[in-house]
Amino acid sequence: MKKSIIIFYFMLLYAMVQLISWGSLVVRLEPARMAMVMGEGSVFLFLLCIGAYFLHQSIKKEERLREQQQNFLLSVTHELKSPLAAIKLSIQTIVKRDLDKARQTSLLNNSLKDIERLDDLVENMLLATKIENRSYSFPKEEFDFSELVTKITDRLQVHSCGCEQLITPVIKPGIKVMGDQFALSSVVTNLVENAVKYSGPCADVSVELTEKDGHAFLRVSDKGPGIPDAEKMLIFDKFYRVGDENVRKSKGTGLGLFIVKEVLQSHDADISVRDNVPQGAIFEITFS
Repeated sequence: MKKSIIIFYFMLLYAMVQLISWGSLVVRLEPARMAMVMGEGSVFLFLLCIGAYFLHQSIKKEERLREQQQNFLLSVTHELKSPLAAIKLSIQTIVKRDLDKARQTSLLNNSLKDIERLDDLVENMLLATKIENRSYSFPKEEFDFSELVTKITDRLQVHSCGCEQLITPVIKPGIKVMGDQFALSSVVTNLVENAVKYSGPCADVSVELTEKDGHAFLRVSDKGPGIPDAEKMLIFDKFYRVGDENVRKSKGTGLGLFIVKEVLQSHDADISVRDNVPQGAIFEITFS
């Protein structure tokens, strides 16, 4: 890509030199046409600069997209290897050691959680692909959204620091929505997983489901590093992730919030992001 930019600027410089050279030649041969040459040359240079600016922006955008795709491939590789390694270790431990029933059950439960994590990752990639090529139809039906959110928060509970719960759910029962249950489950899963991932160990994550003006209202709050104002809208772009890729420690593919935005748009639902005082971020979804 850098080679393309160098060639582009060389061609631009060559065009400007040729323009000035031919303009000077015409003026020397026919001094009376100097005003015309200056006027037409100025217009040409203006249009050339405008075109060069937009072409440069396009090249830079393509370069950023290429880097994001490379980071995505690296992230997916890491996301796949980590649970696979954990599953392999658990099974090898069960096979090679004479463990009691309780220990075997614990290892198998951990393996099931890693399998669910792999399943979520694959579903995210498939759903993102279908959404982007417009092959997913979002079949809608009325279902119990309270039950869905409860099931997801129970599955994603994280045990650490001796605490029984990291996720604190406050869910009003019986809230129903008209929508695609599979796609909306991906929305809730991505938001809660992000909150857990960025909050760090021992931090509290709040998941609240209530009704606002007769419509379902979901709020997910975390105690993570927060999101800068300049990036609050960019986080919903495909492959975009907050911070510097070279120093980022948190795992992820950059697909989660892209899926969230696309799914909610298809359901005429609004999502907003604001700061969680004193630290963290709050995602709020309002269904229409």
